[in-house]
Amino acid sequence: MVKFYLKVAATLEGVTNFQPIDTPESPFEYTFTIQCTKCRTTHDKPITINRFESHEISGSRGEASFVFRCKECKSEHSASIIRTNRSLTVDDELKTVPILEIDARGLDLVEFIPDGQFESVGAESGTKFTGFELDDGEWYDYDDKEGAEVSITEVKWDVARS
Repeated sequence: MVKFYLKVAATLEGVTNFQPIDTPESPFEYTFTIQCTKCRTTHDKPITINRFESHEISGSRGEASFVFRCKECKSEHSASIIRTNRSLTVDDELKTVPILEIDARGLDLVEFIPDGQFESVGAESGTKFTGFELDDGEWYDYDDKEGAEVSITEVKWDVARS
């Protein structure tokens, strides 16, 4: 088993607590490009992992968030994900913060594709900004309570082995 962390870094202007919306009522579909560690084939389509789903692993009593059979070598692989208790805050400027822990068996996570809904909070006002997407890795809005533009820019995602 290999442990990976999905990490994020960004420039936050006027907002804090940037994170995916990931609740049982509105689960985030974490989208990745993956590679089989047995035959080194990169899967041709991105896969999605939902941390609230559970799938049986063949020939095992275990379960995982995601189970995959490689088209090339026919090996079965799995991954389980756990949300960390972290979000990107204004105090994390220029730091990379782990927001997801992934236990992977037989597959490497090559790239994260941020396709989903995110949320953040006004750093001074407490205004909640929810349900926005990161088009081209950026997001802009206006905080009426603060009377100022807010933004999340220069978003960088990293899938790192521990």
